[in-house]
Amino acid sequence: MHWKIEIDRSITGQCAIAFAMLRRWRKLWWTGVLLIIASMATGQQAIDYTRVISKTLRKQVLKEAAWAMQQEPVTVTADHSPRSAGGRHDFYSEGDYWWPNPVSSDSPYVQKDGMTNPGNFVAHRLAMIRFSRIMGALASAYKITGDQKYVVQALKHCRAWFVDTATLMNPNLLYAQAIKGRATGRGIGIIDTIHFMEVVQALTAMQQAAAMDAAVLTGAKSWFERYLQWLTTDQYGKDEMNATNNHGTCWVMQVAAFAKFTGNNTLLEFCSNRYKTVLLPNQMAADGSFPQELRRTKPYGYSLFNLDAMTTLCRILSTKENDLWAFQTADGRSMRKGIEYLYPFVADKGKWPFKQDVMYWENWPVAHPFLVFGAQAYGKKEWLATWQKLDHAPSVEEVIRNLPVRNPLIW
Repeated sequence: MHWKIEIDRSITGQCAIAFAMLRRWRKLWWTGVLLIIASMATGQQAIDYTRVISKTLRKQVLKEAAWAMQQEPVTVTADHSPRSAGGRHDFYSEGDYWWPNPVSSDSPYVQKDGMTNPGNFVAHRLAMIRFSRIMGALASAYKITGDQKYVVQALKHCRAWFVDTATLMNPNLLYAQAIKGRATGRGIGIIDTIHFMEVVQALTAMQQAAAMDAAVLTGAKSWFERYLQWLTTDQYGKDEMNATNNHGTCWVMQVAAFAKFTGNNTLLEFCSNRYKTVLLPNQMAADGSFPQELRRTKPYGYSLFNLDAMTTLCRILSTKENDLWAFQTADGRSMRKGIEYLYPFVADKGKWPFKQDVMYWENWPVAHPFLVFGAQAYGKKEWLATWQKLDHAPSVEEVIRNLPVRNPLIW
């Protein structure tokens, strides 16, 4: 009889264990169901942003990369303006809103705020934007396909701009946004190099590739180290840093991007502190708007541009230990508030409560980086959906010029 009792006890124990496991499984199952339901109710279910962005942009990226594969390098040495006080290797551009004086063609130019003079020299600016387009497309295509040919082609252009002594650009902007009869260059011209940001971001995205040329990468980093030195010590750079509108934002954004590329942690910390103590509290109003941009003749375009720049800055600088997306001032100003303020006017431009821009009103909005970066930072699916629907390949030069981040895959 003893053996029967032992068997019964064994079976009873095993059944108890089985029932306990079943109860635990049911509890876990219901917990999972409730979490899913709660997630669906709040609209915060997990999204694979890289997959969504890649799927949205794949066709366009591969088309743009096919074009980029056929392009030969064009640097500042390809064109020169007789009005430039600089040499063959110096970047030169002219103030957009300055025009010949109708009284006399020999007089200093006069200003028409918001009205772009089509007669200005823009060849260097267009060459830089073209370079940015090429690099962004090639790096994005590499990210999607892993094909080394895109890296090889990108290196050809980087070598021409930063390494080859016959074609490279001098690492300064002494002659940018000049004004005939008034200035051979201005600090305000530093905003022209925002298009170098996707160049360094592209190199970062490809730097571990088998086809990467260490000498070219080192040469590019050396170039940007020298450019950072100029940006942070020359009076033009100091003037631009202290600008109280989008120019000040773009100085910090560029310095942050180039400092991250070159591993300059001192400048990265400086940029982070400047965002927290200067840019956000001084440029953003309590409602999330940018008053300095709203008072311009193109308030819509400038507001979009400055928000793009600030969110890109948060993207560059944020870490687990220092999350600028979560940062807010004592009175509640934050990046989230800035996006929440402007988003309704992007989803429906007809709701814009201010005057229309004097130029390019009909060309905005496009697929702004603040939508996709903000969506990922705050889990806002509607922002991502709006970004997906907008134009990802604008063709108007002024729009491209004011949209330096066009390839979110490499960010």
